[in-house]
Amino acid sequence: MKKIVLVPFLLSLGFSMMAQTTILLNNVQIFDGVNEKLVNGNVLIQGDTIARISTSPIATDRSANTRIIDGKGKFLMPGLIDAHWHTMMCAVPEMVLLTADVGYLNLVAAHEAGNTLLRGFTSVRDLAGPSFGLKRAIDQGLTPGPRIYPSGAMISQSGGHGDFRLPYEVPSAPNAPLSHGDAIGGGAIADGVEAVLKRAREQLMMGATQLKLAAGGGVSSNYDPIDVSQYSEAEFHAAVEAAENWGTYVTVHAYTPRAIQTALRAGVKCIDHGQLMDEATAKMIADKGAWLCLQAFLDNEYSNEKSSADAREKQKMVATGTDNAYKLAKKYKIKTAWGSDMLFNPAATKNQNAILTTLSQWYRPFEILKMATSTNAELLAFCGPRNPYPKPLGLIKEGAYADMILVDGNPMQDINLIADPGKNFLLIMKGGIVYKNLLGNP
Repeated sequence: MKKIVLVPFLLSLGFSMMAQTTILLNNVQIFDGVNEKLVNGNVLIQGDTIARISTSPIATDRSANTRIIDGKGKFLMPGLIDAHWHTMMCAVPEMVLLTADVGYLNLVAAHEAGNTLLRGFTSVRDLAGPSFGLKRAIDQGLTPGPRIYPSGAMISQSGGHGDFRLPYEVPSAPNAPLSHGDAIGGGAIADGVEAVLKRAREQLMMGATQLKLAAGGGVSSNYDPIDVSQYSEAEFHAAVEAAENWGTYVTVHAYTPRAIQTALRAGVKCIDHGQLMDEATAKMIADKGAWLCLQAFLDNEYSNEKSSADAREKQKMVATGTDNAYKLAKKYKIKTAWGSDMLFNPAATKNQNAILTTLSQWYRPFEILKMATSTNAELLAFCGPRNPYPKPLGLIKEGAYADMILVDGNPMQDINLIADPGKNFLLIMKGGIVYKNLLGNP
């Protein structure tokens, strides 16, 4: 029987994080995150960093107490990165988020963060939610989970995609208390340049690595149709100016040409979604050198369940535009990242890997793996001096963080291997710490 080491399960019982040590991973087929050609080699990890990669045997100092793992010729790749994730919102239904106390939400999110790591996702860009505390706990080794690049609360106009108030809360009095969503940091309702600037600065103060604003209607929000454009160019510019003063950028939730173009004219550097863009908008994204973080929103078994007919219609509209959006992104050579955008669906988070593999409709397996590793890592690092993790991510190279997955099989030949991490991911390492080991090595 194979030996299984699942550190997160031990941590949940009160055990301390395993101390970083020197690890020699021998006999692996290395995909470095950039090049399609694999390299037969060995990898030396010291602390949280890849210290050496060699095609020849690596001699180790016996006094250093090096842990040697035989990779058995398996496929070694960088840890996966999800560039549109909701750490605090993916594993709770919407009404739970809007009514539960933050303590409960953090416990649920911490549990799901451990599951996320065991799916091989070693880093995520969190695009709305109060994830600052969980990020800190993960970084301190108090609980297992991926590296988090937090946006904090999504900034939204009244009646926008981030306004989850119920009808009885409208109109709000000038001195009305914050809505529950605002109070817990799930969203931040702001109208006008001064209010947007204040909310933007608050998220940066809390530790946001990038800011997120809602530029248009959404599927998950109840009161704004998809075609509604939200925020003025001046309001976007206020957030852009605040972000640039901190050396980082603004991304926006936007589907339609008008929403995207208004944001781009204001200096927004990243568009999340974009499924309903037209050719002129795609060209504008490319000309501006902006990022596009697309999701494979398809009308398939991985679609988020919707409780209302209206939300379902909006979902189908977005799914219909997904194919065209990817084709335009490829045609205009837009810098394209990937994210799953799982939301309010605890039963579906297990599909995170499978959703990645649906990119095979537009990309070769190598291109998918590169996008979910080194390309997504470029977007994470786009936050410049706000980057909390200064070493390279998404790569297997000397000096990079030792975030790696050992796969039983070659996903460049069969991308569907990625869809079942429980079975096919033999070893998962983040920052030089082994969280899963099915190899039977010590």
